[in-house]
Amino acid sequence: MGLLEVTKEFEKIGYQDKIIILKEKTATVLEAAEALHVDPDMIAKTLTFKTEESCLLIVVAGMRKIDNAKFKQTFKRKARMLTPDEALEYTGHAVGGICPFGLKNTLPVYLDISLKVHATVYPACGNAHSAIALSTSELEKLSHFINWVDVTKKDQ
Repeated sequence: MGLLEVTKEFEKIGYQDKIIILKEKTATVLEAAEALHVDPDMIAKTLTFKTEESCLLIVVAGMRKIDNAKFKQTFKRKARMLTPDEALEYTGHAVGGICPFGLKNTLPVYLDISLKVHATVYPACGNAHSAIALSTSELEKLSHFINWVDVTKKDQ
């Protein structure tokens, strides 16, 4: 269902033909990077975190990890990731295909500054066999992001 929702959303703005469908599984950063023949850090992974009533999404560069202190300073709460079932419930996408597009619910989306070092990034498109190549300005537009944040560890 996730890929279908993303495709429908992208049809409205003429981006549906930019979706890359792969035979290889792209559920992890390394799988996606290998299938797309790109640096793993260019994979734009979408992470889901609990809030009081729902969740928020943060898109980060592929090799980055959340810095718990920065997350708490930015969002005034501890970083608690959703379970795979919760992520599916809120986003409509299964783990491995979670992205900030075609969401089941309207959710706040943030982009981590770690993405800015790349001219092109590759987020998933709703399932574990899809991606799209986007500039960061296209990612801003398509994700309807709220703000850029700095919540990842710099030394990986």
